[in-house]
Amino acid sequence: MQCGWPLLGPLQWIRYVNKQVMVKAGKEEHRGWLLTVDPVSASLVLVNFREEGGASVQVVMGHSVEEVEVLQEADEETTERLQTSFLPPRTDRLDLEEVRRRRGGVRRWLEKNRVPVLEEGDDLRVAGVLTITAPYRPEDCFSANQIILDRIQKLIQIQPHHPDNDLDIPVGLTTCQDS
Repeated sequence: MQCGWPLLGPLQWIRYVNKQVMVKAGKEEHRGWLLTVDPVSASLVLVNFREEGGASVQVVMGHSVEEVEVLQEADEETTERLQTSFLPPRTDRLDLEEVRRRRGGVRRWLEKNRVPVLEEGDDLRVAGVLTITAPYRPEDCFSANQIILDRIQKLIQIQPHHPDNDLDIPVGLTTCQDS
């Protein structure tokens, strides 16, 4: 039993993650697998797996939590299911040659558009602030700089002969190819 849930803090909350818990909040009781705890609001994210597949997600606001009780430890299968339930579906594995071809095509396209890019293993590193991972689609770009992220994603999206490019170049968007 834990009272003062919001006051416990992340080091205590982590002990409850990936465990089936019963949460008392006012007159209500909530049960589920604790996926995570929001570090700002202390809100709990509970997951319940359905027999027919899929999952239901419930958020219990941290300020209303009066008690959290561990009901069960997660086995390896449940832990894996919790960690992968909300990830995007995996794309088909590409062979090494296809990965090289896509990486080279995106790198050349970025260089043609005067974007500084370096290869770091299988990743592309753009201007030191953005990383593109295989299979080098717009959704495979990661950066804390939202402006650069948006611009590089749009640039990859309009890349000619890109496997995921099913769009025409928008009117008014100029690239080096248009010059």
